[in-house]
Amino acid sequence: MDLENGEFQLLAGSVVLGLLVLFYGGTFVMSLFIGKKKENADGYMTAGNKVGFGVSAASMTATWIWASSMYASATSGYTYGISGPIHYGLWGALMILFIYPFGRRIRAVAPKAHTLAEVMYARHGRSSQLMLAGSNILGSVISLTSNFIAGGALIALLSPFSFGQGIVAVAAGTLLYTLWSGFRASVLTDFAQVVAMLGAVAIILPVVFVAAGGPGLFESGASNLTPQQSNFFSSEAFMNQGAPYIAAVLAYAIGNQTIAQRLFAVREDLIKPTFITATVGYGATIIGIGMLGVIALYAGITPLDGDTNNLIPQMAATYLGPILLCLFFIMILGSLSSTADSDLSALSSIAMADLYGQSVGKANAKPKTMLLVGRISMIIATGAGLFFASGKMNILDLLVFVGALWGALVFPVIASFYWKKVTNMAFTVSVLVALAIFIPVRFEWISMGGLTGYLVDILSIVGVGVVLGLMTFGFFGLKIARIIGIVAIVAVAPFAFGTLHEYEVLSGSLVAYSVSTVICYFMSVRSKQNFDFSTIKDRVGDFDPVEKLTHGGDAVASNK
Repeated sequence: MDLENGEFQLLAGSVVLGLLVLFYGGTFVMSLFIGKKKENADGYMTAGNKVGFGVSAASMTATWIWASSMYASATSGYTYGISGPIHYGLWGALMILFIYPFGRRIRAVAPKAHTLAEVMYARHGRSSQLMLAGSNILGSVISLTSNFIAGGALIALLSPFSFGQGIVAVAAGTLLYTLWSGFRASVLTDFAQVVAMLGAVAIILPVVFVAAGGPGLFESGASNLTPQQSNFFSSEAFMNQGAPYIAAVLAYAIGNQTIAQRLFAVREDLIKPTFITATVGYGATIIGIGMLGVIALYAGITPLDGDTNNLIPQMAATYLGPILLCLFFIMILGSLSSTADSDLSALSSIAMADLYGQSVGKANAKPKTMLLVGRISMIIATGAGLFFASGKMNILDLLVFVGALWGALVFPVIASFYWKKVTNMAFTVSVLVALAIFIPVRFEWISMGGLTGYLVDILSIVGVGVVLGLMTFGFFGLKIARIIGIVAIVAVAPFAFGTLHEYEVLSGSLVAYSVSTVICYFMSVRSKQNFDFSTIKDRVGDFDPVEKLTHGGDAVASNK
C-alpha cells in the first residue's frame, strides 16, 4: 500500500476464485472420503464419541481460533495498545483450560450425549432444554454471521469482488462440505485447517512487523498512542476488554454447543490433554495475530472506511507480497471456515437431537429423518447468517454480547451437573430473570443514576465472586471456591461500588451471572428434590439401533 495516496495491493479476481476453489474444493473432497453410503445419525452428530487426541486437539484449537477472534484481537490491539491482544488471547486461552474439569463431569454423567440441551432435558425437562437449545441456536447464528462478515471483509478488501459476493462465496463453500458428513467433516477438515493457520501466522506476523519498521517502530510511532494505550497495565483496557472477556468466555465455554460437541466426541480419557493443547495453541496464535492491530496503531494506519473489521486484511494488503498475501488469504479463510462449519454442525445437532429427537422420543426417532432435519437446519442457518451479515455489525461487540447473554446460563447449567437439589423451576426462572435484567443494563435502557446504579454495582460485585468461584470450583472443589468467591467480593467491593455501573458491557455480564446464581440457589436450597444422576445415562444415548461408525468414524478415531 502507498500510505500517501491510500492505494494498496489487490489479488486478481482469477487468483481469488482459484484460491476459493482450491480451499473449498479440497475440503469437499476430504469430506467425500469421510462420508458413508449408509449414513448414521449419531456419527453425523458426534463421530461415535471416540475421536483421537490429534484430531480432537486440532479441531478444538481450530474451532476456538476463528476469523472473528483474529479480527477482534487485532481490534483490541488497535483500540487498547499492546495489552489489548493479551487480554483477549490470554483469557480466551484460559477459558479453554477451565472447560476440561467440568467436561469430565459432564461426560461421566452423560457419556453418549449429543448436546448439553439434551442432557438438560433428562435432568430437568422441556423448558430447560429449549432454553439452552434456543440460546445455542442464537449464539451459533451470531457466530456464523460474524464469520461471514470476516470473510466478506477479506474478499472485498483483497479482490475486485464486493462484500456481498464475498459472504455468499464463504457461506456456500462452507455449507458444501459440511452438509455432506456433518460433524465428521468439520472435525477432520479442522486438522488440515489448523496446520495451515498456525504455519501462516508463524510466517506472516514477523514479515509484517519487519516491513512496518521493525523494533524501531515502537520508538517512531509512540506519539500515535494515548497514555492508556502505551500503558501495559491500562485500566481502560482491563475494564473495557479484559474483565468483560473473562466473564464472556467462561459463558462461551459452558454454553456453546460447538465446544460441547467436541467434548462429547473426544475419547473420554483424552479430554484433559485435548483441552490443554488447545489452550496453548489458541493463546499463542490469537495474541500473535492481535499484534497486527498494535503494529497498525504504532504505524498510524487508519482502518479503511473507519471499520476495524477491515484492519487485518488491510495490514496484509499493505505489507505482504503476492505469494504471502495468498497465504494470508488461505489462513483467514481456514480460520473462519473451521468455526463456521462447527456452528453448522452444532445447529444441526440441536435440530436433530433436541428439536426432533427428544420431541418424538428416543425410541421413536428415525435416523433418516434426523439426518434430513439436520441438513435442512444447516441450509436455513446459512441463509440466516447471510441475511444478518449484510448489516456489517461490529464483530467484537457481537462476541462480547453473546458471551454475556450465556452468562445467565452458566451457574444453573453447572449446578445441574453437581447438585441434586436444582429444580426445573429454579433453572428456568433464574435464567429468565437474569436475562430480563441483563438486557436493559447492557443496552442502557434504564438510567444508571442514583439507587439503580448502586443496585447494579452490588449485583456486579456479587457477579465477580460468582465468576471467580466457578473458575475455582472446577479444579479445587466447593470449599475453596466459596472462599475465593467471598474474598473476591470483599476485595472488589471498596473499589467497584459506585463506579462499576459506568462500564455497561462488564456490569451487564456480571449482573447476568449474579442474578441467575442467587435465584437458582435460593429456589433450590430448600427443595426436597434428590435427583439420581445415574438415570441420565439411560435417558440420553444413541439414536441409531445399529453399531454406529464404520470406516468414517474409524478414520476419525484412529488418530490417537
